[in-house]
Amino acid sequence: MDLELNGKVVLITGGSKGIGLACAHAFAREGARVAIVSRSAENLEAARRELESAGHEVMAQQANLSQADAAQAAVEAVSRELGPIDILVNSAGAAKRYPPAALTPQAWRDAMDAKYFPYINAMDAVIKRMAERGKGAIVNIIGTGGKVPKPIHLPGGAANAALMLVSSGLANAFGPQGIRVNAINPGSTLTGRVQGSLDAEAERSGRSAEDVLKAMEQHLPLGRLARPDEIANTALFLASERASYVNGALVAMDGAMYPMVC
Repeated sequence: MDLELNGKVVLITGGSKGIGLACAHAFAREGARVAIVSRSAENLEAARRELESAGHEVMAQQANLSQADAAQAAVEAVSRELGPIDILVNSAGAAKRYPPAALTPQAWRDAMDAKYFPYINAMDAVIKRMAERGKGAIVNIIGTGGKVPKPIHLPGGAANAALMLVSSGLANAFGPQGIRVNAINPGSTLTGRVQGSLDAEAERSGRSAEDVLKAMEQHLPLGRLARPDEIANTALFLASERASYVNGALVAMDGAMYPMVC
């Protein structure tokens, strides 16, 4: 199936690791011109080397997207180097988790700065430019925490829920200008961050990381965690012309862990 992504300019926030890096590989394989953004110069360089070793040339741009001016500067730099941005994939930021008793007003604000505003700032920097050209696609990779409240993930879940509303709302508002905005809500996905949690639990409990993972997977309907490339494949479809009438969708990718009608 031709996704018609060859030559498209794709900006991926959080593109230096995890799902964002998987998206960079996926879009580059389709012939897209890819730029990845991260706050960490070290992570960007490691990702660039990994992508180059796979035969993909990408642009790496350092920026703290929680700052609106930094997001604008990053988008301007990518546009100068690669051309107008056709597709934005947001996969940056993760909110800190807190036990309920440790919650403070600052914890809620920090969660918005960590997850909500990086997405908002990146979208604001590209969406009006897309509207001027009459086309564009945005895919926000958010998470199930915005639909299923968890006691230790309330500030992050609130940021996720807000991003779901924003995604649907912008899809409706900018659809007349030819822009589609969709979101993916992954469940547990085997990223480096999750692997770190598995290793920490293994050390705490005295079990192997493999045993911790198996115990976790026993509770999942499909019997395993998602792979980052599986999330990336859905992002490819949503960004492509094969999804030309998909707009405002919130795609659950938790393997039916939380079945719901919505």
